[in-house]
Amino acid sequence: MTTLRCALLDDYQGAALASADWSVLHGRVEAVPFTAHHANEDELAAALADFDIVVTLRERVRFPASLFARLPRLKLLVATGMRNTVIDYAAAEAHGVTVCGTASNSTSTVELTWALLLGLARGLVTENEALRTGGPWQSTVGADLHGSRLGVLGLGRIGSQVARVGLAFGMDVTAWSPNLTEERAKEAGVRLASSKDELLAESDFVTIHLALGDRSRGLIGAPELALMKPTAYLVNTSRAAIVDQDALLAALHEGRIAGAGVDVHDVEPLPADHPMRTAPRLLATPHLGYVSRTSYRTYYEQAVEDVVAFLDGEPLRRLP
Repeated sequence: MTTLRCALLDDYQGAALASADWSVLHGRVEAVPFTAHHANEDELAAALADFDIVVTLRERVRFPASLFARLPRLKLLVATGMRNTVIDYAAAEAHGVTVCGTASNSTSTVELTWALLLGLARGLVTENEALRTGGPWQSTVGADLHGSRLGVLGLGRIGSQVARVGLAFGMDVTAWSPNLTEERAKEAGVRLASSKDELLAESDFVTIHLALGDRSRGLIGAPELALMKPTAYLVNTSRAAIVDQDALLAALHEGRIAGAGVDVHDVEPLPADHPMRTAPRLLATPHLGYVSRTSYRTYYEQAVEDVVAFLDGEPLRRLP
């Protein structure tokens, strides 16, 4: 029996093999972790030329028609999560590639959202760096959560959990999205903002939890940032393209908002000279929202299931 080869893309932490029992594929599939990111299609096509199966982590790697055309051996693409906007599904079908997904865990993104929000509110990075380097003892004055207003853009699976935490902190929570109804907001225990502009203008903290689409792309630009209080904070753990990145950088440099917490970026990994790396008033993380032990176990255990099912002729969780 020929052993097939399976590429595990962007396994930066070397966690893919340890997150699931790959031994069930012994003799049938060789799993090969890729710990470095391939920045362009030429590199990726060359690296994957000898692979029959690819497991891609979230939306880190684009799979356009041109890439499928350069991978004639590829028969199965496993996407972690059941939503992936960077795979050309029609091209996959045209080239005879089956695409399957996995379940995903939303709580890890909820928790990181609050890590960023709390870190901003209490100046944790500034104070920690000062303490460790002999800097000034207490240089910031923290923002209180209790009694302040939290504006949640998007009250879906993640946004509704973020809202519940805000309520537990004693915050006044409002929400808005294009299709959000007063009934749905009330079910979540929050108030429906009359408009996006009202939410931005009246909130002390704004957090984004919208899916990226034509209506949400560039939803927060310079005019919207100008509505925010100079003491307000913006947190984005959703998709970078929802916020105009140049407008955000300008607002941070000019001090027009108190700060931003960002986990998603227009280019990932960020180049060493990217302006987001040195922007003031910014607490940024390298897209860690889904990076947790529970999430990785779910992704890779179900990726193994997907591979076994495909080999047995009964693919699971087919996408789209």
